[in-house]
Amino acid sequence: MHALAAVLVALVGLIHVYILVLEMFWWTSPKGRKAFGLTPEFAESTKVLAANQGLYNGFLAAGLFWGLARADVPAQFFFLGCVFVAGLYGAATASRKILFVQSLPAALALAAVLLA
Repeated sequence: MHALAAVLVALVGLIHVYILVLEMFWWTSPKGRKAFGLTPEFAESTKVLAANQGLYNGFLAAGLFWGLARADVPAQFFFLGCVFVAGLYGAATASRKILFVQSLPAALALAAVLLA
């Protein structure tokens, strides 16, 4: 069970690295605009805000990887909880898709960490 928990925590971390890349570097690209349903004009006018969001997603990923590297279960639990809550907020305010991309993987990883 420990291996499954570690894999799920790493998966959530990798998802957030990908979100970082989308928001910080690809926001105005066709791939970034498609991922978030943006017009070119809106993407261009909000790229600084998106880069800030991406940086925060990077901090979540770093915390998850740090918790894995140190085998620090409380740190893993804390950062997974942050991801879960952020996903709930994003699903309620921005897009329901965030519930499945962010909150569901975090919830599964939280359950695995607790059971391990």
